[in-house]
Amino acid sequence: MSQPTVIAEYIAGFDGDTRDRLTLMYETIKKEAPEAVESISYGLPTFKMHNRPVIYFGGFAHHIGLYATPDGHVEFEEELAQYKRGKGSVQFPDDRPLPLDLIKRITCYRVKQTK
Repeated sequence: MSQPTVIAEYIAGFDGDTRDRLTLMYETIKKEAPEAVESISYGLPTFKMHNRPVIYFGGFAHHIGLYATPDGHVEFEEELAQYKRGKGSVQFPDDRPLPLDLIKRITCYRVKQTK
């Protein structure tokens, strides 16, 4: 099977709730970064500005991952503390609503960082 080359293809590769959650994530990020270039990078939906990554996201077995590197996670560390995190990543579990307001604010922060 070929790898998706655009975000719509990536999202279409999922079913049910995961597809719905990825769509919400996409729409939230797109609204806050309308000038960003969309692509697939490292196998994940990616938004870039000025050839620099703003934010990545992806669907997994039990969560939606968000990657606001290099400093988006540090800036929102206190609010992200309730979620499982790795270096440069946060996992929003499928059994909880996506924190869309937080995702919006993280995206806005990253947009400002990449200008």
